[in-house]
Amino acid sequence: MSVARTVDPDQVGFDPARLARIDRHFERYVDDGRLAGWQIVVTRRGEIAHASTYGLRDREAGLPVEPDTLWRIYSMTKPVTSVAAMMLWEEGCFELTDEISRWLPEFADVRVYQKGSALKPYTVPATEPIRIWHLLTHTAGLTYGFMQTSVVDGLYRAAGYDLLPPADVDLATACTAFGELPLLFQPGTAWGYSVATDVLGRLIEVVSGQSLDTFLAERIFAPLGMTDTRWWADDADAKRLAALYVPDPGSGRAVRYDRIGTLAHQPPRLLSGGGGLLSTAADYHRFTQMLLREGEWNGVRLLAPRTVRFMTRNHLPGGRDLGELSVGGFAETVFDGIGFGLGFAVVLDPLPSRSASSVGEYYWGGVASTAFWVDPAEEVTALLFTQLMPSSTHPLRSQLRQLVYSALVE
Repeated sequence: MSVARTVDPDQVGFDPARLARIDRHFERYVDDGRLAGWQIVVTRRGEIAHASTYGLRDREAGLPVEPDTLWRIYSMTKPVTSVAAMMLWEEGCFELTDEISRWLPEFADVRVYQKGSALKPYTVPATEPIRIWHLLTHTAGLTYGFMQTSVVDGLYRAAGYDLLPPADVDLATACTAFGELPLLFQPGTAWGYSVATDVLGRLIEVVSGQSLDTFLAERIFAPLGMTDTRWWADDADAKRLAALYVPDPGSGRAVRYDRIGTLAHQPPRLLSGGGGLLSTAADYHRFTQMLLREGEWNGVRLLAPRTVRFMTRNHLPGGRDLGELSVGGFAETVFDGIGFGLGFAVVLDPLPSRSASSVGEYYWGGVASTAFWVDPAEEVTALLFTQLMPSSTHPLRSQLRQLVYSALVE
Protein backbone atom coordinates (compact mmCIF):
# COMPACT_ATOMS: atom_id res chain seq x y z
CA MET A 1 0.00 0.00 0.00
CA SER A 2 1.35 3.44 -0.88
CA VAL A 3 0.49 7.02 0.02
CA ALA A 4 0.02 9.80 -2.53
CA ARG A 5 -1.23 13.37 -2.68
CA THR A 6 -5.03 13.64 -2.53
CA VAL A 7 -5.55 17.41 -2.87
CA ASP A 8 -3.97 20.46 -4.45
CA PRO A 9 -2.01 22.14 -1.65
CA ASP A 10 -3.62 25.54 -2.14
CA GLN A 11 -7.04 24.02 -1.50
CA VAL A 12 -6.02 23.30 2.08
CA GLY A 13 -4.04 26.46 2.77
CA PHE A 14 -0.53 25.49 1.64
CA ASP A 15 1.51 27.48 -0.85
CA PRO A 16 2.70 24.87 -3.41
CA ALA A 17 5.92 26.72 -4.17
CA ARG A 18 6.77 26.90 -0.49
CA LEU A 19 5.95 23.21 0.03
CA ALA A 20 8.41 22.43 -2.76
CA ARG A 21 11.16 23.84 -0.54
CA ILE A 22 10.82 20.71 1.62
CA ASP A 23 12.06 18.41 -1.11
CA ARG A 24 14.84 20.74 -2.25
CA HIS A 25 16.12 21.05 1.30
CA PHE A 26 16.12 17.36 2.15
CA GLU A 27 17.46 16.32 -1.26
CA ARG A 28 20.73 17.98 -0.24
CA TYR A 29 21.09 15.49 2.63
CA VAL A 30 21.07 12.66 0.11
CA ASP A 31 23.13 14.39 -2.56
CA ASP A 32 26.02 14.97 -0.17
CA GLY A 33 25.75 11.50 1.38
CA ARG A 34 24.45 12.35 4.86
CA LEU A 35 21.28 10.30 4.24
CA ALA A 36 20.67 7.41 1.88
CA GLY A 37 17.05 8.35 1.25
CA TRP A 38 13.83 9.60 2.81
CA GLN A 39 10.04 9.80 2.59
CA ILE A 40 7.87 12.75 3.71
CA VAL A 41 4.09 13.12 4.00
CA VAL A 42 2.24 16.32 5.01
CA THR A 43 -1.53 16.53 5.43
CA ARG A 44 -4.12 19.12 6.32
CA ARG A 45 -7.79 18.62 7.17
CA GLY A 46 -7.42 14.93 6.43
CA GLU A 47 -6.07 15.44 2.91
CA ILE A 48 -2.53 14.64 1.75
CA ALA A 49 -1.07 17.90 0.46
CA HIS A 50 2.50 16.67 -0.01
CA ALA A 51 3.98 13.20 -0.45
CA SER A 52 7.52 12.71 -1.70
CA THR A 53 10.41 10.27 -1.75
CA TYR A 54 14.04 10.72 -2.63
CA GLY A 55 17.21 8.68 -2.69
CA LEU A 56 17.78 5.03 -1.97
CA ARG A 57 16.26 2.72 0.60
CA ASP A 58 19.33 0.49 0.13
CA ARG A 59 22.26 2.43 -1.25
CA GLU A 60 24.53 -0.57 -1.64
CA ALA A 61 21.92 -2.51 -3.63
CA GLY A 62 20.88 0.56 -5.63
CA LEU A 63 17.23 0.22 -4.58
CA PRO A 64 15.23 3.49 -4.49
CA VAL A 65 12.89 4.70 -1.78
CA GLU A 66 9.40 3.85 -2.97
CA PRO A 67 5.97 4.78 -1.59
CA ASP A 68 5.62 1.34 0.05
CA THR A 69 9.12 1.16 1.58
CA LEU A 70 9.24 -0.45 5.02
CA TRP A 71 10.94 1.56 7.78
CA ARG A 72 12.10 0.69 11.29
CA ILE A 73 10.04 3.15 13.29
CA TYR A 74 11.59 2.23 16.66
CA SER A 75 10.14 4.59 19.31
CA MET A 76 7.23 5.60 17.09
CA THR A 77 5.99 2.22 18.37
CA LYS A 78 5.39 3.88 21.75
CA PRO A 79 2.28 5.88 20.74
CA VAL A 80 0.79 2.71 19.24
CA THR A 81 1.32 0.80 22.49
CA SER A 82 -0.05 3.74 24.47
CA VAL A 83 -3.22 3.79 22.35
CA ALA A 84 -3.58 0.04 22.95
CA ALA A 85 -3.32 0.57 26.72
CA MET A 86 -5.91 3.33 26.66
CA MET A 87 -8.29 1.10 24.72
CA LEU A 88 -8.15 -1.29 27.67
CA TRP A 89 -8.57 1.64 30.05
CA GLU A 90 -11.74 2.66 28.21
CA GLU A 91 -13.04 -0.88 28.77
CA GLY A 92 -12.61 -0.51 32.52
CA CYS A 93 -9.76 -3.03 32.75
CA PHE A 94 -7.75 -0.74 35.04
CA GLU A 95 -7.46 2.79 36.35
CA LEU A 96 -4.45 4.92 35.56
CA THR A 97 -3.73 5.26 39.26
CA ASP A 98 -3.55 1.47 39.77
CA GLU A 99 -0.25 0.02 40.93
CA ILE A 100 1.30 -2.06 38.15
CA SER A 101 2.35 -4.70 40.70
CA ARG A 102 -1.29 -5.84 40.73
CA TRP A 103 -0.54 -7.50 37.37
CA LEU A 104 3.28 -7.47 37.39
CA PRO A 105 4.33 -8.57 40.90
CA GLU A 106 8.01 -8.20 40.01
CA PHE A 107 7.49 -4.46 40.57
CA ALA A 108 5.98 -4.82 44.06
CA ASP A 109 9.07 -3.87 46.09
CA VAL A 110 11.14 -1.65 43.84
CA ARG A 111 14.04 0.33 45.22
CA VAL A 112 15.49 3.67 44.14
CA TYR A 113 19.14 4.49 43.55
CA GLN A 114 20.40 7.16 45.92
CA LYS A 115 24.21 7.14 45.73
CA GLY A 116 27.25 4.98 45.19
CA SER A 117 28.88 3.27 42.22
CA ALA A 118 27.65 0.59 39.87
CA LEU A 119 29.72 -1.89 41.85
CA LYS A 120 28.25 -0.77 45.15
CA PRO A 121 24.99 1.16 44.66
CA TYR A 122 23.09 2.39 47.70
CA THR A 123 19.32 2.18 47.28
CA VAL A 124 16.26 3.09 49.32
CA PRO A 125 12.68 1.82 49.16
CA ALA A 126 10.34 3.56 46.73
CA THR A 127 8.06 5.96 48.56
CA GLU A 128 5.43 5.68 45.84
CA PRO A 129 4.55 2.54 43.86
CA ILE A 130 4.87 2.56 40.08
CA ARG A 131 1.41 3.29 38.68
CA ILE A 132 0.09 2.85 35.17
CA TRP A 133 0.18 6.57 34.44
CA HIS A 134 3.86 6.57 35.36
CA LEU A 135 4.53 4.10 32.55
CA LEU A 136 2.58 6.17 30.02
CA THR A 137 4.39 9.38 30.97
CA HIS A 138 7.93 8.01 31.54
CA THR A 139 7.81 9.14 35.16
CA ALA A 140 8.23 5.63 36.61
CA GLY A 141 11.96 5.95 37.33
CA LEU A 142 12.94 3.30 34.80
CA THR A 143 15.67 4.04 32.23
CA TYR A 144 17.46 2.72 29.15
CA GLY A 145 20.88 1.08 29.29
CA PHE A 146 22.11 2.91 26.21
CA MET A 147 21.73 6.35 27.84
CA GLN A 148 25.18 6.11 29.49
CA THR A 149 24.57 9.06 31.79
CA SER A 150 23.88 7.46 35.19
CA VAL A 151 24.87 4.64 37.49
CA VAL A 152 21.43 3.11 36.97
CA ASP A 153 21.70 2.80 33.21
CA GLY A 154 25.13 1.27 33.81
CA LEU A 155 23.40 -1.39 35.89
CA TYR A 156 21.01 -2.01 32.99
CA ARG A 157 23.99 -2.56 30.67
CA ALA A 158 25.63 -4.86 33.18
CA ALA A 159 22.42 -6.92 33.18
CA GLY A 160 22.59 -7.14 29.39
CA TYR A 161 20.12 -4.39 28.46
CA ASP A 162 21.90 -1.91 26.23
CA LEU A 163 20.60 -0.70 22.87
CA LEU A 164 19.40 -4.28 22.41
CA PRO A 165 18.16 -6.80 24.99
CA PRO A 166 19.90 -10.14 25.49
CA ALA A 167 19.19 -12.38 22.51
CA ASP A 168 17.41 -15.12 24.45
CA VAL A 169 15.10 -12.88 26.54
CA ASP A 170 11.37 -12.42 26.03
CA LEU A 171 9.22 -9.55 27.27
CA ALA A 172 8.15 -11.26 30.51
CA THR A 173 11.74 -12.12 31.41
CA ALA A 174 12.91 -8.59 30.64
CA CYS A 175 10.28 -7.10 32.93
CA THR A 176 11.40 -9.39 35.72
CA ALA A 177 14.92 -8.04 35.26
CA PHE A 178 13.70 -4.42 35.20
CA GLY A 179 11.84 -4.99 38.46
CA GLU A 180 15.06 -6.15 40.12
CA LEU A 181 17.09 -3.12 39.03
CA PRO A 182 16.95 0.13 41.02
CA LEU A 183 14.92 3.08 39.77
CA LEU A 184 16.62 6.27 38.63
CA PHE A 185 14.29 8.42 40.77
CA GLN A 186 11.22 8.14 42.95
CA PRO A 187 8.14 7.40 40.79
CA GLY A 188 6.23 10.50 39.78
CA THR A 189 8.95 13.00 40.65
CA ALA A 190 10.84 13.39 37.34
CA TRP A 191 10.83 12.39 33.67
CA GLY A 192 13.27 9.86 32.29
CA TYR A 193 13.02 8.24 28.88
CA SER A 194 12.94 4.53 29.47
CA VAL A 195 11.76 0.97 28.99
CA ALA A 196 8.45 2.05 30.55
CA THR A 197 6.52 1.43 27.32
CA ASP A 198 7.98 -2.07 27.09
CA VAL A 199 6.64 -2.69 30.59
CA LEU A 200 3.34 -1.21 29.43
CA GLY A 201 3.32 -3.73 26.59
CA ARG A 202 3.75 -6.55 29.10
CA LEU A 203 0.91 -5.09 31.18
CA ILE A 204 -1.30 -5.17 28.06
CA GLU A 205 -0.45 -8.85 27.62
CA VAL A 206 -1.36 -9.79 31.19
CA VAL A 207 -4.52 -7.69 31.32
CA SER A 208 -5.81 -8.75 27.90
CA GLY A 209 -4.69 -12.36 27.97
CA GLN A 210 -3.14 -11.91 24.50
CA SER A 211 0.41 -11.52 23.33
CA LEU A 212 1.28 -7.95 22.41
CA ASP A 213 1.64 -8.74 18.70
CA THR A 214 -1.79 -10.39 18.60
CA PHE A 215 -3.47 -7.57 20.50
CA LEU A 216 -2.02 -4.85 18.27
CA ALA A 217 -2.79 -6.82 15.10
CA GLU A 218 -6.41 -7.53 16.05
CA ARG A 219 -7.33 -4.33 17.84
CA ILE A 220 -5.38 -1.62 15.93
CA PHE A 221 -3.72 -2.76 12.70
CA ALA A 222 -6.60 -4.75 11.20
CA PRO A 223 -9.33 -2.19 12.03
CA LEU A 224 -7.26 0.71 10.62
CA GLY A 225 -6.08 -1.25 7.59
CA MET A 226 -2.42 -1.02 8.66
CA THR A 227 -1.59 -4.09 6.61
CA ASP A 228 2.16 -3.45 6.41
CA THR A 229 2.92 -2.77 10.07
CA ARG A 230 4.69 -5.71 11.62
CA TRP A 231 7.55 -6.84 13.87
CA TRP A 232 9.92 -8.14 11.19
CA ALA A 233 10.31 -8.34 7.41
CA ASP A 234 10.00 -11.88 6.09
CA ASP A 235 11.62 -13.11 2.88
CA ALA A 236 8.75 -11.83 0.73
CA ASP A 237 9.16 -8.26 1.98
CA ALA A 238 12.85 -8.16 2.83
CA LYS A 239 13.74 -6.03 -0.21
CA ARG A 240 11.13 -3.42 0.74
CA LEU A 241 12.89 -2.78 4.06
CA ALA A 242 15.24 0.19 4.03
CA ALA A 243 18.81 -0.43 5.14
CA LEU A 244 19.99 1.11 8.41
CA TYR A 245 22.82 3.65 8.49
CA VAL A 246 25.02 5.58 10.93
CA PRO A 247 27.20 8.65 10.25
CA ASP A 248 30.85 8.06 9.48
CA PRO A 249 32.80 9.90 12.23
CA GLY A 250 35.20 11.44 9.76
CA SER A 251 33.17 12.36 6.69
CA GLY A 252 29.63 12.49 8.12
CA ARG A 253 28.42 10.31 5.26
CA ALA A 254 25.84 7.63 6.08
CA VAL A 255 27.44 4.18 6.28
CA ARG A 256 25.56 0.92 6.49
CA TYR A 257 24.98 -0.54 9.97
CA ASP A 258 24.06 -4.19 9.48
CA ARG A 259 24.93 -5.29 13.01
CA ILE A 260 21.57 -3.92 14.12
CA GLY A 261 19.90 -3.42 10.76
CA THR A 262 19.72 -7.10 9.86
CA LEU A 263 17.83 -7.94 13.07
CA ALA A 264 14.63 -6.68 11.42
CA HIS A 265 14.80 -9.64 9.02
CA GLN A 266 14.02 -12.19 11.72
CA PRO A 267 11.21 -12.65 14.28
CA PRO A 268 12.09 -10.91 17.56
CA ARG A 269 12.23 -12.89 20.77
CA LEU A 270 11.22 -9.78 22.75
CA LEU A 271 8.14 -7.92 21.51
CA SER A 272 9.15 -4.35 22.31
CA GLY A 273 6.15 -2.09 22.81
CA GLY A 274 8.66 0.72 23.08
CA GLY A 275 10.53 0.22 19.83
CA GLY A 276 9.85 -2.98 17.93
CA LEU A 277 7.69 -2.13 14.92
CA LEU A 278 8.30 -1.74 11.21
CA SER A 279 5.80 0.32 9.27
CA THR A 280 5.15 2.27 6.08
CA ALA A 281 4.17 5.86 5.42
CA ALA A 282 0.68 4.75 4.37
CA ASP A 283 0.13 2.77 7.57
CA TYR A 284 1.43 5.41 9.98
CA HIS A 285 -0.57 8.00 8.04
CA ARG A 286 -3.70 6.04 8.95
CA PHE A 287 -2.63 5.98 12.59
CA THR A 288 -1.98 9.73 12.74
CA GLN A 289 -5.25 10.48 10.96
CA MET A 290 -7.05 8.42 13.59
CA LEU A 291 -5.40 10.61 16.23
CA LEU A 292 -6.20 13.84 14.39
CA ARG A 293 -9.84 12.73 14.13
CA GLU A 294 -9.82 12.06 17.87
CA GLY A 295 -9.94 8.28 17.81
CA GLU A 296 -11.76 7.50 14.56
CA TRP A 297 -10.65 6.83 11.00
CA ASN A 298 -12.62 5.63 7.99
CA GLY A 299 -15.61 4.64 10.11
CA VAL A 300 -13.54 2.74 12.68
CA ARG A 301 -13.33 4.13 16.22
CA LEU A 302 -10.52 3.01 18.50
CA LEU A 303 -10.83 5.67 21.20
CA ALA A 304 -13.37 8.25 22.32
CA PRO A 305 -12.61 11.90 21.47
CA ARG A 306 -12.37 12.78 25.15
CA THR A 307 -9.77 10.03 25.64
CA VAL A 308 -7.53 11.35 22.83
CA ARG A 309 -7.81 14.88 24.20
CA PHE A 310 -6.96 13.52 27.65
CA MET A 311 -3.92 11.64 26.32
CA THR A 312 -2.54 14.71 24.58
CA ARG A 313 -2.62 17.05 27.57
CA ASN A 314 0.39 17.58 29.81
CA HIS A 315 0.37 14.95 32.58
CA LEU A 316 3.68 15.86 34.17
CA PRO A 317 3.56 16.56 37.93
CA GLY A 318 2.54 20.09 38.78
CA GLY A 319 1.98 20.94 35.12
CA ARG A 320 5.72 21.43 34.70
CA ASP A 321 7.61 20.86 31.45
CA LEU A 322 10.38 18.49 30.44
CA GLY A 323 12.94 21.25 30.76
CA GLU A 324 12.31 21.19 34.51
CA LEU A 325 11.77 17.45 35.03
CA SER A 326 13.98 15.63 32.52
CA VAL A 327 16.83 13.54 33.94
CA GLY A 328 19.06 10.87 32.45
CA GLY A 329 19.98 10.66 28.79
CA PHE A 330 17.67 13.41 27.55
CA ALA A 331 18.46 15.87 30.33
CA GLU A 332 20.52 18.08 28.00
CA THR A 333 17.89 18.17 25.24
CA VAL A 334 16.07 21.47 24.80
CA PHE A 335 12.67 20.57 26.21
CA ASP A 336 11.60 23.95 27.59
CA GLY A 337 7.93 24.52 26.84
CA ILE A 338 7.34 20.81 26.13
CA GLY A 339 5.13 18.67 28.33
CA PHE A 340 4.35 14.99 28.13
CA GLY A 341 1.01 13.26 27.85
CA LEU A 342 0.05 9.61 27.79
CA GLY A 343 2.45 8.45 25.09
CA PHE A 344 3.34 11.74 23.38
CA ALA A 345 5.37 14.88 23.89
CA VAL A 346 3.01 17.89 23.95
CA VAL A 347 3.82 21.50 23.01
CA LEU A 348 2.85 23.81 25.86
CA ASP A 349 4.64 26.89 24.54
CA PRO A 350 6.60 26.86 21.25
CA LEU A 351 8.56 30.02 22.02
CA PRO A 352 11.30 28.60 24.30
CA SER A 353 12.42 26.23 21.55
CA ARG A 354 12.01 28.93 18.88
CA SER A 355 9.55 26.74 16.99
CA ALA A 356 6.57 27.70 14.84
CA SER A 357 4.56 24.81 16.30
CA SER A 358 1.06 25.28 17.66
CA VAL A 359 0.18 24.99 21.32
CA GLY A 360 -1.28 21.51 21.72
CA GLU A 361 0.75 19.86 18.97
CA TYR A 362 1.88 16.38 19.99
CA TYR A 363 4.63 14.25 18.55
CA TRP A 364 7.40 11.70 18.88
CA GLY A 365 10.08 10.01 16.80
CA GLY A 366 12.40 7.03 16.56
CA VAL A 367 16.13 6.53 17.06
CA ALA A 368 16.67 6.05 13.30
CA SER A 369 15.46 9.64 12.66
CA THR A 370 11.83 8.89 11.84
CA ALA A 371 9.31 11.40 13.24
CA PHE A 372 5.68 12.46 13.24
CA TRP A 373 3.53 15.22 14.65
CA VAL A 374 -0.15 15.98 14.90
CA ASP A 375 -1.31 19.60 15.15
CA PRO A 376 -5.00 19.72 16.12
CA ALA A 377 -5.15 23.53 15.96
CA GLU A 378 -4.13 23.68 12.29
CA GLU A 379 -5.36 20.16 11.44
CA VAL A 380 -1.88 19.34 10.15
CA THR A 381 0.04 16.08 10.38
CA ALA A 382 3.55 15.37 9.14
CA LEU A 383 5.58 12.19 8.75
CA LEU A 384 9.32 11.81 8.15
CA PHE A 385 10.97 8.49 7.40
CA THR A 386 14.66 7.77 6.95
CA GLN A 387 17.07 5.29 8.60
CA LEU A 388 19.97 7.08 10.25
CA MET A 389 21.05 6.41 13.83
CA PRO A 390 21.13 8.29 16.11
CA SER A 391 18.28 10.71 15.57
CA SER A 392 20.34 13.55 17.01
CA THR A 393 22.81 13.42 14.08
CA HIS A 394 21.03 16.12 12.05
CA PRO A 395 18.22 18.58 12.93
CA LEU A 396 15.83 16.90 10.49
CA ARG A 397 12.73 17.20 12.66
CA SER A 398 13.04 20.87 13.51
CA GLN A 399 13.87 21.69 9.90
CA LEU A 400 10.81 19.84 8.63
CA ARG A 401 8.61 21.81 11.04
CA GLN A 402 10.20 25.03 9.89
CA LEU A 403 9.55 24.21 6.23
CA VAL A 404 6.00 22.91 6.71
CA TYR A 405 4.77 25.84 8.78
CA SER A 406 6.39 28.41 6.52
CA ALA A 407 4.37 26.89 3.65
CA LEU A 408 1.08 27.18 5.58
CA VAL A 409 -0.39 30.49 4.45
CA GLU A 410 -4.03 30.26 5.54
